[in-house]
Formats: sequence, structure tokens, C-alpha cells
Amino acid sequence: MAKRILLVEDEPGLQLTLSDRLRSEGYEVEITGDGDTAYERAKEESFDLIILDVMLPGKNGFDVCRDLRRDGMTRPILMLTARDQVADKVVGLKLGADDYLTKPFENLELLARVEALLRRSATSATTHSADSYEFGDVSVDFRKAEVVRDGTPVELSAREFQLLRYFIENRDSVLSRDELLNNVWGYDAMPSTRTVDVHVAWLRRKIEANPKHPEHIRTVHGMGYKFVG
Repeated sequence: MAKRILLVEDEPGLQLTLSDRLRSEGYEVEITGDGDTAYERAKEESFDLIILDVMLPGKNGFDVCRDLRRDGMTRPILMLTARDQVADKVVGLKLGADDYLTKPFENLELLARVEALLRRSATSATTHSADSYEFGDVSVDFRKAEVVRDGTPVELSAREFQLLRYFIENRDSVLSRDELLNNVWGYDAMPSTRTVDVHVAWLRRKIEANPKHPEHIRTVHGMGYKFVG
């Protein structure tokens, strides 16, 4: 069955170019040109991937991404922007985007990123098909993107939730910082692997009984981290 892609782009020329190329690769493409419609369509229909421009009429791409993640939508989001600003990339990724592509770009690069995101999403779904997971006094609802610890809701950022999910899906495996960057952040151009350490520290504070002596997210010295359920 063809993968379904929601293309959210307000430039008619780019709509035509991208949709034609994606369809030629066998994807089923739906197009919308404004953020409000994109948000409603993504809530109503099941898409395998969303290609989301930042500058849109109505809701901008950042708002659409943020609201969909808050609603529990976990499908991959690839953001497009004409602005080559590091701050924009950071904002988009913190709001839950899986990858980021700056205009102008080559169609081959777009296709490569689309394929990578769909492949990673399929692997994730195969690895962990259950809607929930429990460890210690923590329960995780993947469908709703909710975490509860000892009966109390835990507020996680979109990135923290994605990191926790990846740990759970790959539990008992040693995961290097580079692997976490590539598979959770969706790209390998971060300034340093210190980014992973910082997010792990934040996550430990929220889910571990004793963050200084973690029971679940353990450090494997010289190698990375391992999640133990």
C-alpha cells in the first residue's frame, strides 16, 4: 500500500514540483496550503508523513507541529523553511519535528529524508506495537503521548518523550550518543553529543526515583546509555 504524505506548502509552483516528484516515487500525496487546514486534516486522516512548511497562512508551521504533538500525533514531521537560521531549526525540533530542510533544496535530498523518516517510523512501529508500557512506578501511553509517575502526570517536552520512547523500544541495548542523535533528533549535525547528555539528565529528573543513581536510564561508560525496564 502506498505511503500517504500530507504536503503543507503555500507556493503553487513548489506544490506542483514536490507533489509530482513524490507521486512519481509511488507516494500518495494530499496538498494543503494553509496551517489551519493542515492541522485539521492531520487530525482527521492517518498520514504516514507530514511535510510542513514553516511560513504559512493561518497557523504557521511551528504552531501546527506543536499542536499536533500536544494532541498525541506521533507520525514523522519534516519541516521546510526558506530561512537558514539555527534558531529556527532548534525551535522546530524542540516542538517535535523529526527533521528539517532549508530551501532551496534538491529533490533528491528531500526524497532521501522522506525515505529515512518513513523507514525509521516503520521500524519503530514494528519494534514496539503496544500502545503503552510500564516500568517501576511509571506508565507511558504512546498513543496519547502521556507519562504518569506514581499517579501524577509528568510533563515531558516532545523531544524528551521521543527520547524516552526510543529508550523503551530499544530496552536492554547499549545506545551510543551518535545513535540517539541520528534516531531521536533525526539528523547528525548537532554541535556535540552533549545535547544527548543534557536531555538524558532532564529525563532522569522526571522519571527516576533517584536521578543521581538512576535505575532505568543507566550510563554505560565509554559507550552511551542503556534503558532497563
